[in-house]
Amino acid sequence: MTALKNDLILRTLRGEATERTPVWMMRQAGRYLPEYMALRAKYGFFERCQTPELACEITLQPVDIVGVDAAILFSDILVVPQAMGMEVQLIESKGPLLPEPIHTKKDLERIVVPDVQDRLHYVFDAIRLIKQELNGRVPLIGFAGAPWTLLCYMVQGKGSKTFDEAKAFCYQQPELAHQLLQMITDTTIAYMKEQIAAGADMVQIFDSWGGLLSPEDFETFSLQYIRQIVAALKDLAPTIIFAKGAWFALEEMAATGAHGLGIDWCIKPQLARQFAGDKVTLQGNFDPARLLSPITEIRASVKRMLEAFGPGRHIANLGHGILPNVPVDHARAFVDAVKEFSVQ
Repeated sequence: MTALKNDLILRTLRGEATERTPVWMMRQAGRYLPEYMALRAKYGFFERCQTPELACEITLQPVDIVGVDAAILFSDILVVPQAMGMEVQLIESKGPLLPEPIHTKKDLERIVVPDVQDRLHYVFDAIRLIKQELNGRVPLIGFAGAPWTLLCYMVQGKGSKTFDEAKAFCYQQPELAHQLLQMITDTTIAYMKEQIAAGADMVQIFDSWGGLLSPEDFETFSLQYIRQIVAALKDLAPTIIFAKGAWFALEEMAATGAHGLGIDWCIKPQLARQFAGDKVTLQGNFDPARLLSPITEIRASVKRMLEAFGPGRHIANLGHGILPNVPVDHARAFVDAVKEFSVQ
């Protein structure tokens, strides 16, 4: 293995002192980059995910163009439902469509816990290729969706702001819901272990819809499954949980043993630290829409954010994925402002 030339993010996750705050952006490999759009015009979405050379090229683009401190694998959380036997379509500008969602016990019989080596080998091939091409410049982040977030899509069949059908499924058929959640969890553990074995330096669990649940339901339908995943992975690689909107569970998420917790822009860094305690690294929490501000304002806002988090145990990031209409020089200004900031 090539030694890492820039291991800032890994040291920060381990709680070591670093010369500056590391920075990357969720969804950094993708739609705001003209270079990505050129590939999108030529290849379908899953073709880009399933062709290791394309996934590699897209993963490396933000490292070369924007200068982030980590690469994140170009893939999608919905490759897991796909591997479990569901049809998943990704319609450009419309989002995901799962034409045969799970509503009954019979529907659940179509779903399997797959052999990830067989069904998701293209992800591991891409990781090996990316690691080779990165040649130690920055670490590579692997990822997967949290079981609750994947259930949302597998039951609702498409994106939603509220996922009422998914919630109704959990409340009306809890036994089926827990069976499905456990199947997703088992698949995800196997999948992420293989990502790490293939060369991912750290992994992130995305619970995009965790914040739609009450604190009690978050424990029941999300956190108890995330806890299993973290327990299985935390000794293999640094692990970050990002449960958007679920700030109320920061203390419980910190107790899982995860190395890092992502937070969105709706909570003050000081409050997040108070909830999470000082033994975990916080990641976030710049509002992605703020990258549409003038560059001078982006730089000033980054400075305020970094001062609020204070030195150590912080990874600068957005509070959710970068928006497609963000100019590349604004994304670069965000990264540069973090790199130039020094805690006095």
